[in-house]
Amino acid sequence: MTQGQRGNVDFGRRLWIVRLRDRVDGRIDIRTVAVCAALLLLTAVVAVVAVGTGDYYVPPNEVLDAVFGHSSRIAEIIVMEWRFPRVVLAFLFGAALGVSGAIFQSLTRNPLGSPDIIGFATGAYTGALVVILTLGGGYYQTGAGALVGGLATAAAVYLLAYKRGVQGFRLIIVGIGVSAMLASINTWLVVKADLADAIAAAVWGTGSLNGLGWAQVWPALVVSAVIAPCLAVLSRRLPMLEMGDDAARALGVRAEPTRLMLVFLGVALIALVTAAAGPISFVALAAPQLARRLTGTSGVAMVPAACMGALLLVVGDVVAQRVFAPTQLPVGVVTVSVGGAYFVWLLAREGRKQ
Repeated sequence: MTQGQRGNVDFGRRLWIVRLRDRVDGRIDIRTVAVCAALLLLTAVVAVVAVGTGDYYVPPNEVLDAVFGHSSRIAEIIVMEWRFPRVVLAFLFGAALGVSGAIFQSLTRNPLGSPDIIGFATGAYTGALVVILTLGGGYYQTGAGALVGGLATAAAVYLLAYKRGVQGFRLIIVGIGVSAMLASINTWLVVKADLADAIAAAVWGTGSLNGLGWAQVWPALVVSAVIAPCLAVLSRRLPMLEMGDDAARALGVRAEPTRLMLVFLGVALIALVTAAAGPISFVALAAPQLARRLTGTSGVAMVPAACMGALLLVVGDVVAQRVFAPTQLPVGVVTVSVGGAYFVWLLAREGRKQ
């Protein structure tokens, strides 16, 4: 450790406990760091395989050469212009979904508290659909519509579930009902649209990375760079909110403003994904819980959830591209197929607990 730092290791839980200049305490769980590193390494391996696989095969060494600018022109075009942006988006969107799921599962203190279960993702889809089908909006207008739709849905669910505070299970039940209502509205919007618009909206509504490129990567990177520091600050308060509002206030956390800021950031992450790829289901539900089981922590952490979400979506997109090649499926078809089984198991598990 550098001068001014003091640390020790708790071998019972294998924590590095660091105090920086006697002001900032931090706990670094060695197992969590190892799990995150392993997930990122596995994601990188899958990404290299995904970029090299296709009608024109590119060996892994040439993929790496193209990324670092030392390959032939044709390999550089195939890797950097055609395939690499899609992998980057799968990584970013998977991480965004994982973090969003971690936020809402932590706030509701329930593994079913995922944005695609409690209606926030469906609301973002509704807002995006309204912009696409009635206003003919482009990428940025669709993103704004998704954000407004998600926030409006979050406000409606929050108000309907409020009764001397917001209890997690009540919020989930209300959210499921609101999500069902919005799903019917979305179907009605698609049915009433022109045939060409309806077909495009239906394909986009399955959640797909097909046809995306650098034009979507740069806005996603900018938005992620803006949201990440905010989450880094607020993430320390999530464990306090999990203990209840009274305990959080006793520890100096303003419970309601903090919760509202976290809801806004979680919906913004969902809107980021929905604006470009449409609603991609079940990654936000599964990633935080799978990460929690691997790390062995008692609560849901954002960084492991982001790493797991990135891995799930990158792997899912590879499966979507290759399982029926040369026909490419929307990645949402794969996540729904796998995530649906996980959702049924989770429902049964939570039902036994209740």
